[in-house]
Amino acid sequence: MPDILGRGLPSSIEGYGNVNPFAGALRVPGPISRAATVLRSATRGVPKTLPSVRAALDACELRNGATISFHHHLRNGDRVLNLVLSEIAAKGLRDITVAASALFPVHAPLVQHIHRGVVSGLAASTIYGPLADAVSRGELAKPVLMFTHGGRARCIESGELHIDVAFVAAPTADAYGNLNGVNGRAACGPLGYAVSDVQYADRVVAITDNLVPYPATPIEISQDCVDFVVAIDSVGDPEQIVSGTTRLTTNPTGLQIAETAAKIIQASGLLNEGFSFQTGAGGVSLAAAAFLRDIMIHRKVQGSFASGGITGGIVQMFDAGLFRALLDVQAFDLEAVASFRRSPAHQGMSASMYANPHNRGCVVNQLDAVILGAAEVDLAFNVNVTTGNQGLILGGSGGHADTAAGAKLTLITTQLTAGNVPKIVDRVKTLTTPGETIDVVVTESGVAVNPQRTDLLDRLKFANIPVVSIERLKEEAIRKAGPVTARAIENDKIVAVVEYRDGTVIDVVRAVPTISTTRTWSSGESPDRG
Repeated sequence: MPDILGRGLPSSIEGYGNVNPFAGALRVPGPISRAATVLRSATRGVPKTLPSVRAALDACELRNGATISFHHHLRNGDRVLNLVLSEIAAKGLRDITVAASALFPVHAPLVQHIHRGVVSGLAASTIYGPLADAVSRGELAKPVLMFTHGGRARCIESGELHIDVAFVAAPTADAYGNLNGVNGRAACGPLGYAVSDVQYADRVVAITDNLVPYPATPIEISQDCVDFVVAIDSVGDPEQIVSGTTRLTTNPTGLQIAETAAKIIQASGLLNEGFSFQTGAGGVSLAAAAFLRDIMIHRKVQGSFASGGITGGIVQMFDAGLFRALLDVQAFDLEAVASFRRSPAHQGMSASMYANPHNRGCVVNQLDAVILGAAEVDLAFNVNVTTGNQGLILGGSGGHADTAAGAKLTLITTQLTAGNVPKIVDRVKTLTTPGETIDVVVTESGVAVNPQRTDLLDRLKFANIPVVSIERLKEEAIRKAGPVTARAIENDKIVAVVEYRDGTVIDVVRAVPTISTTRTWSSGESPDRG
């Protein structure tokens, strides 16, 4: 199959295998496979509860070369992954692949496990912090496999990613393995990213700091999916669910961009009764949601649902009656956790229901509009949310590519520059989300509309929204940035394989020099990922 985007992909990658190159965001898939699941029944009379993580590793018969998985609902407050890897290292196991839904700065101890040969492979939708820097410098034996959120669920369900043992950080559990995320001191809300893992892993270990009498209710993950339960002192700190990227911007330029984004949705013809919406958790997107709230109140529009990782701002719109329901794969703050606990119309969903393109229908396909961010946008409207200017990994797709493909209207909000670096470029450094799924780029110096959307172009001009060409935005970005900062020189080593949501390879990330780990974009300007 041809490399239609001309990214120069190799035909095969050591540590990954043969490359099936990206061939279009909206292509119709061929036959879709599902992995066979091997059910191992519990032994009657043998308790599921075990005294320690070490006992669980022994009970699961974990071996060298195994693949283990984790979810990221506690985000930078997670303590389970580090605890499990510490026990694996103490047990003397090696060549482990860690397949997490996302990896955060708190997981920096993984770097030492990589250096010592305990961990040889990583797979995740997003990677942040010291671990991302180490991967970018080529310190991992094999390339990281980087998914979208929907692509990860698809990969597990198809059997392409086989999990030997799934570890679930459970804020509440009973002794027989019923789990939820709404109760307990580490309550984090929905456990949507763990669902595919527990359904398809050979073994499932729930780790909790709130062991309650049977049955634990409400049940989000049920006992028939869980092999063992381990109680520990703390699974994590829910205060660390909130990060620097999940706070509404107060920057005047950001607020201007946010207001324009809301006006574009108003002018699009989509803001009618039953409107559906998603926004990323970045400051500009949260501000855009606030502007949209005022428009919906003024026009007396009630939407059908808002989805994704839910924030307090979206909860406030829901509580005001602006949406009939929330569909939530993870809570982005404690206000969202509280809403999920109290409201039946605030529904949890799995990552597969959210965004898997190869199931019977995912939620992103029902979206009217989504607002996302960008590290870079190029002249073909391609978006990079994977690497920064110097080539260091700064995150990854998450739900970015999934929601862009599904929504009727996809808006990218971004300032023209970050420091002295232009963010509108000839060609993105790493391709995360293809331009064919992007409709509008919103900046402080005007709005560029994808030439494929002539209908939208006419509507925005009629609404007096300042429309300019993407080429004009690039010129203005260069002017504002000033002298061009030299980019780091890559070497040939591929450190990450970026898969599109359908499992095709859309790009690769190559190693950067070890001399600099300075990031171009601050955490406050980190692009939204849905």
